[in-house]
Amino acid sequence: MTPARLGFFRAAAAVPRVKVADCRANARRIVALAEEARRRGAALAVFPELSVTGYTCGDLFGQPLLLQQAEEALAEILRRTAGLDLILVAGVPVPVETRLYNCAAVMHRGTLLGLVPKSYLPNYGEFYEARWFCSGAREAVREVEFCGRSVRFGSGLLFEAGGIRIGVELCEDLWVPVPPSSLLATAGAELIVNLSASDEMAGKHAYLRSLIAQQSARTLSAYLYCSAGFGESSTDLVFAGNGIAAENGTILRQTERFSLEEQLLTVDFDIDRLRTLRRRSNTFAPAEPQAQTQTVRDPHPLPETAAGDGYVLERPIDPHPFVPSDRATMDERCNEIFDIQIGGLAQRLVHTAARTAVIGISGGLDSTLALLVTVKTFDKLGRDRRDIVGVTMPGFGTTDRTYTNAVTLIRELGITLREISIRKACLQHFEDIGLDPSDRSAAYENGQARERTQILMDIANQTGGLVVGTGDLSELALGWATYNGDHMSMYGVNGGVPKTLVKHLVRWTADNRFAAEPVIRATLCDIIDTPISPELLPADEKGDIAQKTEDLVGPYELHDFYLYNFVRQGFAPEKIYFLAKAAFAGKYDAATLLKWLKTFFRRFFSQQFKRSALPDGPKVGSVSLSPRGDWRMPSDACAAGWLRQLDALEPPQAQPAGDSPQAPKQ
Repeated sequence: MTPARLGFFRAAAAVPRVKVADCRANARRIVALAEEARRRGAALAVFPELSVTGYTCGDLFGQPLLLQQAEEALAEILRRTAGLDLILVAGVPVPVETRLYNCAAVMHRGTLLGLVPKSYLPNYGEFYEARWFCSGAREAVREVEFCGRSVRFGSGLLFEAGGIRIGVELCEDLWVPVPPSSLLATAGAELIVNLSASDEMAGKHAYLRSLIAQQSARTLSAYLYCSAGFGESSTDLVFAGNGIAAENGTILRQTERFSLEEQLLTVDFDIDRLRTLRRRSNTFAPAEPQAQTQTVRDPHPLPETAAGDGYVLERPIDPHPFVPSDRATMDERCNEIFDIQIGGLAQRLVHTAARTAVIGISGGLDSTLALLVTVKTFDKLGRDRRDIVGVTMPGFGTTDRTYTNAVTLIRELGITLREISIRKACLQHFEDIGLDPSDRSAAYENGQARERTQILMDIANQTGGLVVGTGDLSELALGWATYNGDHMSMYGVNGGVPKTLVKHLVRWTADNRFAAEPVIRATLCDIIDTPISPELLPADEKGDIAQKTEDLVGPYELHDFYLYNFVRQGFAPEKIYFLAKAAFAGKYDAATLLKWLKTFFRRFFSQQFKRSALPDGPKVGSVSLSPRGDWRMPSDACAAGWLRQLDALEPPQAQPAGDSPQAPKQ
């Protein structure tokens, strides 16, 4: 699998050590950094604004000699990179008849593909660009003479290379109400490069980062920003050498600020991902009128990113895409999700005039989160917690640890406790259907789950209430729920929450909503540390949980990673596998990743019938499997195409134990 085949495009932001007004020296540094960018596998390199001359030349831009030397320097760059398989974008002043323009020159293999003039010229504070340059905003695309050749010139130029479309804007263009990149993106540009020379001021960098991130999000594009560095710092201004790469609202990588050395930032943009997002967005419409832009098609093939066994993907791959990595964002996210869950349940309780909320409490993570949401919902509605009926239903696999935690939690929260053992009822049921209790098949396990659901539903009828569901998003993806058992409820508050986030939500709730109640907090912490299990098989000889879910279907952190990249990003199995190897390097070997990825696709397709009959529940994030909105898939769709692609990647792996089509939780 090559990176290009998987949709990645490696680009570089190069910040050379500029000598102001020494065009020949600057050309040498541009060529040297371009050669290094190609050695690092880049297919495109962008340099700062006016990097051929230096941005801070001031009134020297009015000197014909400087302009002549700049043109000669660009011609030298073209000559020396004629054999270099790299698209270059560098800043140069371009005289056109009686006007002078601040331009980006786009080059590849000695060909000058086009000149893009800056549209918006700052003329405030320390910037006086309008003193020397003219705006290119109203310049229709036309041919001009530069470097001894005829070349297309205009702010509406798009550059297409190997099927990827590249748009160009310069510095101030990004800061205006409608940046040129907005029109370029709606006309088809997938990668926007910005040649800049923005000086540093206290607080400005944070705003710049947010501006770049937001523009990449609005345009559903990759955005590569490259600004002048140390060599430009002179007189009253300091330049930090900012290279910033963003993609659809996320900053991927950035250079070290205020470095005294040259900077070369390489990044892998996921063009395939951006195309998928654009296809899904009905509001991402073509620009009107289409005549605003013209496309220049590069006659040379797009250079291939270097691949091989030593290839390292130069972009962050989050192994836990549903879980924020920093504490502040985590706190904000958990608070928001918890409030969304409360808001949804509150509306359902009010609308149905339910007198009670009935919930099965197992001492596990999912039922604990659902209980905490229910308790805080009743508090918000000003209702008595005793109208929450917490039902613990010990069965053949219930352990002392989970039972004790369930009962403690119910009592400490002040809700109504009902304990109903399912053992006798299940044994009677097994006798009725002719099942030997020693037969630990799917019927043995799922019979218990359905018995518990029947109890909850009947208590809800008995008390004029509704059953609050506990199943989470990850279980729905894998179908790890008993159909018409724990799969069913009257409102599923956890249906939009992936398993990897459930643990964090419970911990956050313990630390923030119950910090002053030590018994509750301690119980919640022990529940977090308890292995995930349906507890449908008898405990081991030590009385501990014998049936651990992740031993049967695989680690939830892997399945959540697969789920996010399949449903949210639309990636094919081979790409998900490629990303998983990067994200989980050193933790799981390739064979393990592939084994559970096959499990994911096998179960995801075969278990859609359960998702087609889901109860209502609040959507809390960008991935939802509700059949009424976000995920509409036929229950009989075939996974063969996806599994064939996985089979072609590695030698066939043995099927994980317990993961057959007839495994429990059907």
